[in-house]
Amino acid sequence: MALYRKLNRETKIRRSILSGLTKDCILHEKVETTEERAKEAKKFVDKMITYAKKGDLISRRKALAFLENDTEATKKLFDTLSVRYKDRNGGYTRIIKLKERRGDDALIVRLELV
Repeated sequence: MALYRKLNRETKIRRSILSGLTKDCILHEKVETTEERAKEAKKFVDKMITYAKKGDLISRRKALAFLENDTEATKKLFDTLSVRYKDRNGGYTRIIKLKERRGDDALIVRLELV
């Protein structure tokens, strides 16, 4: 049993998908995707906010590396979101179920920051 979902993708593609979802969730504070992808991306969004709350150089470099050198997302993460969640111990995101996709009946959800 794996500790993470493979999402039927190769490692590079899966990492790129999760990185993109994490960036979008940080920049726009919400993103709509399938339930499986949202559950997996939630872990990374929470981890990035935890890095931002630490605020040291190593945490900034780890976040920047995962976000594929997106300086805009990293800046918002460390300047805005770390201040917003400074008193909160985890649980920075929530998943809201929306509808089923017409083509394949995949459950569409919204992953958003609390």
